[in-house]
Amino acid sequence: MNDTTGTSTSREIHLVARPKGEPKESDFAAVDVPVGEPGEGQILVRNDWMSVDPYMRGRMNDTKSYVPPFKLDEVMQGGAVGTVVASRADGVPEGATVLHMAGWREYAVLDAKWARVVDTSIAPPQSYLGALGMVGLTAYAGLVRIAPVEKGDTVFISGAAGAVGIIAGRVARHLGAARVVGSAGGPEKARRLTEEFGYDAAVDYRRGDLEGQLAAAAPDGVDVYFDNVGGDHLRAAIAAANTGGRFAMCGAVSAYNADKPVPGPDNLFLIVGKRLTLRGFIVGDHNDLAEEYARLAAGWLADGSLSYEETVVEGIDSAVGAFTGMLRGANTGKMLVRLT
Repeated sequence: MNDTTGTSTSREIHLVARPKGEPKESDFAAVDVPVGEPGEGQILVRNDWMSVDPYMRGRMNDTKSYVPPFKLDEVMQGGAVGTVVASRADGVPEGATVLHMAGWREYAVLDAKWARVVDTSIAPPQSYLGALGMVGLTAYAGLVRIAPVEKGDTVFISGAAGAVGIIAGRVARHLGAARVVGSAGGPEKARRLTEEFGYDAAVDYRRGDLEGQLAAAAPDGVDVYFDNVGGDHLRAAIAAANTGGRFAMCGAVSAYNADKPVPGPDNLFLIVGKRLTLRGFIVGDHNDLAEEYARLAAGWLADGSLSYEETVVEGIDSAVGAFTGMLRGANTGKMLVRLT
């Protein structure tokens, strides 16, 4: 196998303790393991890029959820894009670039059915972990199916400088939104929302008075809210919502590291009077939209109307820091780890 990969070992990241509150470096371990050989119907992939995503924090808890928890003392999982360096599978040749879920490691042996060959002629390989992948589909499904944007709507997106948020702003515009408002942390991110990412107005949640800032940014109220944050953002969106408003509940990153139950917004009674619809969703339930979204997104990328941003750290040993930094808002756009 050395002749194929150039190495006999692969470094991978294991979860060794369930985090209490914010994850610490000591909750993880970097482990060197032998590089295996693919069996019949399998491929060996050298991972070039891996993704760190907010949902992974929930998988570190030993609780029942929509996806099983990570097992202790075993390699974690997550989205990755890599190069096939050995193949015993029809239709997936050596040299192909594939998207799969065996991230958090440098090399992976997996059944070919769990990998998808991607076209790197239309976009860089790492874009399949962002704009052309699960991240982009999340934004699209949320605004097409869960809280449909109608022409002339005012749309508010929390976590707007994050991976999903940047794309959601562009998608909302393509769907006919008249005004798109985003929230981000700090004046620099807020500036970039309006000057670079196509938002009409930005709310800097670190300034405080989130409800007042949102009222000023969306003086005619909010018709659609795409929630990545929860907490005080959800409260502000309920206060600003117009009658019949639609909320796509995608995530609540403000509470992911909480070590005790977090109180909900104290204005939930407004949901009744305003006849609001709040609907949670998991992107994996909407894979039937993937082909439609990929076709549209490829065109938007080609004409420049779908911009995206990446924050890149280098090396598998930086993966934990990238993950914890992402939870603290250290990234703009998609947080990625480059492995080669």
